[in-house]
Amino acid sequence: MALGLSRLRGRTSAGLPRVVVGACVALTGGAVLGLLTHPKNLSHAAGYQYAAGLLLAIGLYGSTHDIDFAEVKRSFRVVLVAVTVGVLVKASLIATVMVLAFDRPEYLVLGIAVAQIDPLSVAATQKSDRVSPRAKAILSVWAAFDDPMTVLLTLYFSALAVRYGAGPAGDGSVVADTATVLVDLLLNLGLFALVAALWWAAAAWLGGRAPARRTPARPAADVVALALVVALILFAAHDMMVLAVALTGLFVRLGRFGAGLETAVALAFLSASAVLGVVLASGEVFLREGLVLGASAFTAQLLVTLLISRLLVRPRLTWPDLAHLGFGQQNGITAILLALALEPRFPGTVGVVGPAIVTVNLLHHTFQWARVDRWRQDLSTAPEPQHAATATRQELKPEPG
Repeated sequence: MALGLSRLRGRTSAGLPRVVVGACVALTGGAVLGLLTHPKNLSHAAGYQYAAGLLLAIGLYGSTHDIDFAEVKRSFRVVLVAVTVGVLVKASLIATVMVLAFDRPEYLVLGIAVAQIDPLSVAATQKSDRVSPRAKAILSVWAAFDDPMTVLLTLYFSALAVRYGAGPAGDGSVVADTATVLVDLLLNLGLFALVAALWWAAAAWLGGRAPARRTPARPAADVVALALVVALILFAAHDMMVLAVALTGLFVRLGRFGAGLETAVALAFLSASAVLGVVLASGEVFLREGLVLGASAFTAQLLVTLLISRLLVRPRLTWPDLAHLGFGQQNGITAILLALALEPRFPGTVGVVGPAIVTVNLLHHTFQWARVDRWRQDLSTAPEPQHAATATRQELKPEPG
């Protein structure tokens, strides 16, 4: 593994992951660059949208690449509810707080901008061994697949905000926009099907049989997988085909090139942090609104996690796993992209979302750092509940084949 990645994945003497410290340094560096250069219309700069899409695609693939497929099947119902009903409930809670607090109808759209969990941040920071593979799998899949749902909800929340007097009236048809999103969904599924078919055929031909989930492919098949994934990421970044990338991460594995993917994810995470710093320093910042938005998003994630775990999760999650999901809200390049996309219709969106992203991430890392060690010490001396112990044995039991 690359030396740079080992340094990023280490921990400081204070217990914080070094990738988090690196992100803070990158954020500060980006802010200094923004203050010195004062870039205007960043969303229209040559190559910016493609670069941002590239970072997002790397994060999406990285967040699903290491997921245990057995864990996905075991938690499928939980993740399905999380990325549909969960995202809707989170966005509604956040939007309600913002509208009630500031009485501005355009703030309806801000709940969408920060409702998703950034897959790039999750992929770069979810390396702790303090929680179960089950909790990691739920959060990774949740983060990877709530983006398409967020894009769809953006249309309706924007239309609702316009209906109540925010933004220019009559600028677009919800029906037409919905049809566009559905077509884009079909294109994503078609692109994924093409890549999966090519990978399956190549691995079967090179290895003499179809690739198994837990059977390493031959080196030549690893090269084919790497070529397919690189081509997919480069192509998908142009049109933000995020669903195809996330699905590919579940099925197409890089084998011996996996360590290089971890390095790419860590570097993309730092790059996204620098971009956020530039965005914050290059425009007007609404600090009070951003603090309320960030705190609302963090709290909404905790409430939705408690609701889902109470109603759907069997066996029940242990306290460390529940905290890992409840405090799992993170925002990054995805929220920046949505804010920049909404800025022309709702001016000031970036100035609110920027501080909210910083607030969410500070709350996330503060709670993650403060609670895990204490709870682990408490739980290590207490008998584990029977259902949790059973779940642990099931997770550690090797699958046949």
